[in-house]
Amino acid sequence: MEGFGNAYPSYVPSELVSCSSKGRNVTYHCYLMELEQHYEYQVSVNDIVLAIRSELDSEIVDTLSGTSFDVKRGKLLVNLRHLEPIQLSPEKVQSCRRFQTTLFRILLNRDVTKLTSVSDDFSLGDNPEIDFLLLPATVKHQRPSNSIIDWKPVLSVPFSSESTCDCKDHACNVRIRNDSVCSCKLENCVVYTPHNGSIYIIYTTDGTKKLNGNSTLNQGLKGITTYKEHFKKRHGIELGFEHQSLLHGRNLFKVENYLLKTRQKTEKGKNMSSVDLPPEVCSVIMSPISIGTIYSFSFIPSIMHWLEGLLVAFNLKRMLLDHFTPNDIPISKVLQAITAKGCEEAYDYDYLETLGDSYLKYIVSQQLFKTNQNDREGALSDKRKNIISNDVLFKYGCTRPLPGFIRKDKFDPKQWDVPGDKSNSILLLKQKLDSSRTRVYVRKTREIDLGIIADVVEALIGAFISTEDEKAALSFINWIGINVDTNIMPYENERHISIIAPEELVKAKLLKSRLNYSFKDPYLLVEALTHSSGKRPEIRTCYERLEFLGDAVLDYVITMHFYKEYSNDKFSAEFFTNMRSISVNNECYALSAIKAKLDEHILCDSVVKNNIAQTMEGVKNLSLESTFGWELETYFCQVLADVIESIAGAIFVDSGYKKEVVFQSIKPLLEPLVTPETARRHPISELHELCQKKGYKMKVYPPVRVNGETSVTIEVKTNGITYKNNPPAKASNNDTARKLAAKDVLKQIKICKSLG
Repeated sequence: MEGFGNAYPSYVPSELVSCSSKGRNVTYHCYLMELEQHYEYQVSVNDIVLAIRSELDSEIVDTLSGTSFDVKRGKLLVNLRHLEPIQLSPEKVQSCRRFQTTLFRILLNRDVTKLTSVSDDFSLGDNPEIDFLLLPATVKHQRPSNSIIDWKPVLSVPFSSESTCDCKDHACNVRIRNDSVCSCKLENCVVYTPHNGSIYIIYTTDGTKKLNGNSTLNQGLKGITTYKEHFKKRHGIELGFEHQSLLHGRNLFKVENYLLKTRQKTEKGKNMSSVDLPPEVCSVIMSPISIGTIYSFSFIPSIMHWLEGLLVAFNLKRMLLDHFTPNDIPISKVLQAITAKGCEEAYDYDYLETLGDSYLKYIVSQQLFKTNQNDREGALSDKRKNIISNDVLFKYGCTRPLPGFIRKDKFDPKQWDVPGDKSNSILLLKQKLDSSRTRVYVRKTREIDLGIIADVVEALIGAFISTEDEKAALSFINWIGINVDTNIMPYENERHISIIAPEELVKAKLLKSRLNYSFKDPYLLVEALTHSSGKRPEIRTCYERLEFLGDAVLDYVITMHFYKEYSNDKFSAEFFTNMRSISVNNECYALSAIKAKLDEHILCDSVVKNNIAQTMEGVKNLSLESTFGWELETYFCQVLADVIESIAGAIFVDSGYKKEVVFQSIKPLLEPLVTPETARRHPISELHELCQKKGYKMKVYPPVRVNGETSVTIEVKTNGITYKNNPPAKASNNDTARKLAAKDVLKQIKICKSLG
């Protein structure tokens, strides 16, 4: 079993790892990251070259290509294009690793004390380590045919004022802090100013403003002064070269998590803040390097984290392929299935977990129904719980090495592992996965909640179901340890022992038209309509087993209907779950049974008949045009809901376990189905959500049971106002009373808001 206690591994894909190549040239597979900004900004992005030790599978390249990231000002589109491999000497590899480590330390830490030096070792070590290179590409319209990598900034780290300069027209040496350099080295560079401990990007010496130390500086409310006077008064610095042109630049770009589901947008076209600095207060850190290159590298941690996630998903897919052969499930689906809500990314496993949960319940219920034909509903439910509960799914997930693939935390760019940065080096341990060809490395161990592992098991099932590959879903379920199949077995229940023809017990012809289905075995219909109180010598069984099966079948077919109709970017996973809960519930089923007049055909004793009659009296003034919406405000007999499920189970068995036939038959009874326009939350859920969102304090008083009625009171306090249903809501059961109380409080809050 994977993991120790609550500590589970975090996998690093082998594609990002390499071992020592000391003293030998190293081959890197190269990919051009073509960045396209779909927004207006004064700085344009540049392309970046990714050099990696292993060739990426074409599915990885195709999936990453076309990915868009929500950045501050709009969308950033990434395309990945395969280039020719390159061979680099150990010395050149060190230069590349020094370059990217220096740049990312500047962007991520903004601390000059953590910058690299000539003495730092950037060679490949003896142990496995994360190894890929991120290098600036030449500008598109100036790109030579023989080289896409812009080697000049890469090979000039660390900066040296003594490096040769090949420019022809330049000013005499410019005095900088503790040195002097050619002016061309100050046109695209990164500088550090010790007087305020800041790092700046310089992209021109004076621009069009022709400023120097004697130029006027507008300090707003503090008045007007000169740069020279400002530095003396504010920082105690006496400028000695005030006639030198000022350096024009800006603060560093902020590196953020661009994978987040919701991000705060910046006003389009907003000018970036700029700064003008006397050269003599600046120390050069990197030169030459363009502002566009630095801007582009600020997006790289998020892009590479996304690529790492795709590679983790790809390795999981490859491991699964070693055990069974599903259809070509996209790795984007696998990635979604292993991404928990804690990541706060656009796509997590919510949708897929709901699908997987529904299918697992459906297929396990079917298996138990077939193989335990003498068990009653209670025993079947207990056995199902022992197979698909979170505790059990957690154990199945750990038996197979699934926890290591899970992405559960929000990405923090500052915690990103910069390849080549040995100050944050981590020990990677190689691991073979589950007797397959897949190899990964373990980065660390981390705690994962039991529920998340169980959810991922269901989400992976849902990933297969979302591609309409039930065969693969079934193979996965068996692989993790749940033995199920879709073999059809004869139904040998004791219901067959009857001396009365089924037509004498139920009106099969009339029900045929109401159910839009003709039973091959009418005894199944008799069983589906027989309550436990209605059993007698000629009817030896009741609907409970079929109800158990039909409940699972209806849940699955309705869930799949809503998934196919509404699983797109427009609707959230939470909304999809809400649509499902509105339609798959006892109240909806009971009203559907009444609407179809199935109450007239239920075989039961006088007590149940009286309960049904009581329900019919309570709904006589209720419109049954739709059966959802939580409109029922009185008692309803559970038997009415049960028969919808038992009839669904009967049709499922009679049709040869064809779920599509069940949906075609039952759907008309439930119509019109809920739509996004007609969907309404359950009053209790709506009130809870409102209180959480607004910070209201909600209290539900203990229910009081008197003379067969339950009374419930709910109180909500906000901004000195108390909303309370008075008198208490009364109903024959606690659930209905709570619903009525929540409705009353919601109504009060809405009226108060409308009055201002």
